[in-house]
Amino acid sequence: MNVKQAANVLDLLEFFAKHQRPATLAEVSKLLEWPRSSTFNLLGTLAARGFLYEPRTRGGYYPSPLWFSLLQQIESAEPIPEQLRELLRALVERTGETAALAAASSAYAVFLDVVESPHAIRYTASPGKLVPLHVTATGRALLSQMTPADRSAVLRRANFERYTASTLMSVEAVEKEIQRSLERGWFEGNAEFTPDLGGVALPLKMPHRQFALLLAGPMFRVSARIADLAAAMKSEIERHLGASA
Repeated sequence: MNVKQAANVLDLLEFFAKHQRPATLAEVSKLLEWPRSSTFNLLGTLAARGFLYEPRTRGGYYPSPLWFSLLQQIESAEPIPEQLRELLRALVERTGETAALAAASSAYAVFLDVVESPHAIRYTASPGKLVPLHVTATGRALLSQMTPADRSAVLRRANFERYTASTLMSVEAVEKEIQRSLERGWFEGNAEFTPDLGGVALPLKMPHRQFALLLAGPMFRVSARIADLAAAMKSEIERHLGASA
């Protein structure tokens, strides 16, 4: 589902994040390929609500600090614990691979925080990135924390598209991999969603919240290190979170 009006607001925010300067109605309409009337209505509505302002008269619109204020209020009510951010940084320093924290969002895993590897060739991702739950190690680590009924409901709605030669293509195959991963003690990614990308994920339970922790990198660097990466993750989880994990 894609609600056009909501999508346009998000596209506008991404536009300003990319260009980092005020833009006139004509510029927004041209660069985003929107009808001028729709652009006028959207910019006018946001400006009337205080979400856009004009730094200089007739110099174009720019997002106001109201966005930041609201996001601060939202984040303060349910913040990502600082020890999880420290955990990601420690894992990157220890392993040299990209570390990410994810949570479930409908049929997807959404990345909440990412610390990238210092290597030139690395897994690159940003907060907000979505990956299918059933296709990825991160997603299966999140699925494993659901009740059987909830997991079954998610998998029944899953779109079993073949992304690579190793993509799991049925509910039964995903369930079997989840059980095998639980017995083994970690969830392995084997280039199932993105070619040549591998990694290891672990479920991470905290009071009232469920996360997945991921270490990922190019297959040529991680495929022979999966067990060692999983061991490093468990060690750092114990060091940073102790009995709370």
